Amino acid sequence: MEFLNSDRMHVDFVGKRYFFIIASIVVIIIGIGALVFRGGLNYGIDFAGGTMVQVRFTKELDSDQIRKALAEIDMGDASIQQFEGEATHEFLIRVEKSDSNLVGLSDRIKVVLNKAFGAENVDIRRVEMVGPKVGKDLRRQGMLAIIYALIGILIYVTVRFELRFAIGAIVALAHDVMITVGVFAMLDKEFSLPIVAALLAIVGYSLNDTIVVYDRIRENMKGSGKSGFIKTINDSINETLSRTILTSLTTMLVLISLFFLGGGVIHDFAFAMIVGVTVGTYSSIFIASPVVIFMQPKKG
Repeated sequence: MEFLNSDRMHVDFVGKRYFFIIASIVVIIIGIGALVFRGGLNYGIDFAGGTMVQVRFTKELDSDQIRKALAEIDMGDASIQQFEGEATHEFLIRVEKSDSNLVGLSDRIKVVLNKAFGAENVDIRRVEMVGPKVGKDLRRQGMLAIIYALIGILIYVTVRFELRFAIGAIVALAHDVMITVGVFAMLDKEFSLPIVAALLAIVGYSLNDTIVVYDRIRENMKGSGKSGFIKTINDSINETLSRTILTSLTTMLVLISLFFLGGGVIHDFAFAMIVGVTVGTYSSIFIASPVVIFMQPKKG
């Protein structure tokens, strides 16, 4: 890919830093607004508690038929969702119940579905049951996992480079996580444990991109004034751009394949990774390095 040759690339990324920083702030504010408007994230069974039953039918049905068949069970505000692109007619039945009402609920669902559609046409693929207290603990532990990862990265980058580089990396990683979570809030997509795993993977991927740029900046630093430092950062981003784009493209090919071919179970995980890799590549160029510039001490 000749157009990505570092000898030919002389794009003024740093000169446009204010525009992209403002754009990121606007997107983050929109995500926060979506969280406030929707009253928080759409937590899955992992975090909200309840019962989830994944069922496959051998004949074509719709969610209204299943809901009508389950009407004799008091399931409260149940959600019935069909997997997209599934030729085998698979559905997820989610029920939010208290601990006392969870016991035996999946068995009652199975009995009713067998009675309505025939046992030979119903295949219970998966049953998950989480109490509200356990869900709350999992939610807290997921948040702590992300916070501990960011603290560990702050320490590592400070030791490896300098504090200003570490702060730039943390700001970029927090930016990636906030935008990914904001997209889930805007689209009202389910937020579950696999999404927390995706966020941690995004943090690792984005940090890798950022470290590559930081390594080149350190190699090119010559101790000149602030204007020279800005030119050094811009040159370093251009020199590593081909590696950054090619790595992101190859990763994206895998994620897009998972998104379209991996089935409903992995669909949201792949979507989170696609958003995160895109934003992580963007932040390593337009967020991490400009933060280092802002923290560069002025020489008298």
